[in-house]
Amino acid sequence: MSPVRRCSRTACGRPAVATLTYVYADSTAVLGPLATYAEPHCYDLCAEHSERLTAPRGWEVVRLADGSAPSRPSGDDLEALANAVREAARPQERPTRAGGGNARGADPMEVARRGHLRVLRSPDS
Repeated sequence: MSPVRRCSRTACGRPAVATLTYVYADSTAVLGPLATYAEPHCYDLCAEHSERLTAPRGWEVVRLADGSAPSRPSGDDLEALANAVREAARPQERPTRAGGGNARGADPMEVARRGHLRVLRSPDS
């Protein structure tokens, strides 16, 4: 048996890249990345057949994104990463609390801190 799984379509010998599963109760065809192992009620499809897939009238096709393809980070992702690095590089000082109040020099809006996450007081209170 070949280690490469082939397309389930008749007379197609191309390598499979996606797995098709039917959810009969919801009238849905789910097309996702190639499953880890072949199952009896799933169909492996090559790139061409997975792109051309249509469902019967009244059925919905759900195409799951392939998580193996690297996605480019957005500006928000890069900014969040930069903020996390800045926060991690900031020197940690242990607050001394007198009478349960805020530490000296601490942000008056900050209620609690856990690692780099902060709980802030609502501006209304």
